[in-house]
Amino acid sequence: MAKTQESTTKGRKGTKANAFAQILNGDFLTKSFVLDNLNYIFFIMFLLLVLISKGYYGKQLNKDTDAAQRNLDQHSAEFIEAKARLELVTRRFKMAERLASRELKETQNATKVIRIKEKINE
Repeated sequence: MAKTQESTTKGRKGTKANAFAQILNGDFLTKSFVLDNLNYIFFIMFLLLVLISKGYYGKQLNKDTDAAQRNLDQHSAEFIEAKARLELVTRRFKMAERLASRELKETQNATKVIRIKEKINE
């Protein structure tokens, strides 16, 4: 019984060494190993494609975010410039200074309009 156990351990070591040698030589590609594990190989290839596409998608999102931020900054600058031009054209600050002597101040809140609909009795 001892001999059979020793022969199986030697056989296992031989197959492990043989499998390692087949990987290094590339012999495992020509055998049924590939056919037996074809589904697994395709799954790994699919996962690699998903990983690569995720990288490209992340780069594209980053590019789009940067472009949107630049666009927002440009529009903000244009808004500030237009607001400054409007201030110069209307000279609201001069009007506010003139009205200060009458104790009138410019409102800080937006004006709200309240409309009441009257019911017509017939």
